[in-house]
Amino acid sequence: MSAHKIPSMKLLAGFEAAARHGNFSRAADELHISQSAVSHQVQQLEEQLRQPLFRRLGRGVELNVAGEVLLQTVQRSMTVLRSGLGQIATYLDPGLVVLVCPDHIAHGWLQGRLAALQAELPQLCLLVSTDLSARFVDEVDVDISISERPLLQAGLSEQRWLADEWVVVANAALATALAALPAGQHALHAGLLCLEQSLSAPETATLFLQQLAPFRKLAIYDDARLLLDAVLRGRGIACLPRLLAAEALADGRLQSLPDYPRSAVTAWWISGMLQPARAAIVSQVYEWLLAQAEQYSSGA
Repeated sequence: MSAHKIPSMKLLAGFEAAARHGNFSRAADELHISQSAVSHQVQQLEEQLRQPLFRRLGRGVELNVAGEVLLQTVQRSMTVLRSGLGQIATYLDPGLVVLVCPDHIAHGWLQGRLAALQAELPQLCLLVSTDLSARFVDEVDVDISISERPLLQAGLSEQRWLADEWVVVANAALATALAALPAGQHALHAGLLCLEQSLSAPETATLFLQQLAPFRKLAIYDDARLLLDAVLRGRGIACLPRLLAAEALADGRLQSLPDYPRSAVTAWWISGMLQPARAAIVSQVYEWLLAQAEQYSSGA
C-alpha cells in the first residue's frame, strides 16, 4: 500500500475499537457487527499496511509497537472528526441565530440580557460573533448585524438601533471619593486608564487633551473589555463607550462622573433580512433586540 493512501474509516474504526477493548467480540458488540467482521477489518488493515498490529493472546488481542503508534494517531484523528461533526450539528440546529455585534456592545449591553432572551425563546441557540468583517447578512452565515452605519445591502431591513457616547466613569467607591472633592483636585487622587484608540479618535481626543490632561496615565489597553475590568477593580477613572459600561452603570458598580463632558452621541444600526426571514426565530430575535433597545433608550 502507498504510504500516502489512507485506509478507510471503516477499517480504522474497527481497529480502534478492537485495540481499546483488547477483544474482537466486545469491539463487535460496540460496533453492532459480527466478531468475524471485526477480525476481517483488522486483517484487511494489516494487509494494506503490510504490518501486523496485534499479538493474539488466547481469546484476546494486544497491540504491538506499530499498533500502539497507529492507535494514538487514529484516536487523535477521531477526536478531531467528532469535534467537527459536532460543530456541523450546531449549525444545523433549527434554533440557531447568528448575530454579528461589536465586542463592546456584546460584552457590556447584550450579555446581561441573554438570560431573559433565552427564557423567552427556550429553543434559541444564539451564535454571537464579534468578527465585523463577516457582518454582511446572507441568511447562511449571518442573520442579524449590528454596525455603525447602514450596510446598504439589497433585501435588508435596516433601522437606527442604539445611541452610544463616551462617558468618564469610576467604580462606586472611587466615584464617591471624588464627589467629595473639587474637580480640580481629582487628578491628585486618581489615575487615568485609557483605551488606545480613544486617545486619537475624533470624538474623544479633545477630552484627553483638555479635561483629562492633568491625570497621570496608569495603563493603556487595546481591548475595551480589559479596560472595563480595570475600572471595575478601582484602578482609576476611564473614558468608556456607554454601551460597554451599561450593565455596570445600571447595577451601580460604575458611576458616571458628572464633572466631565460626554462625547457627541453616535448611532448604531441593526440589519436583518426583510420578511420572511430564514426562520421565525430570526425575526423573533430581531424584534426582541429592537424592543430591548427602545426600553434601554427610554430608561437611559
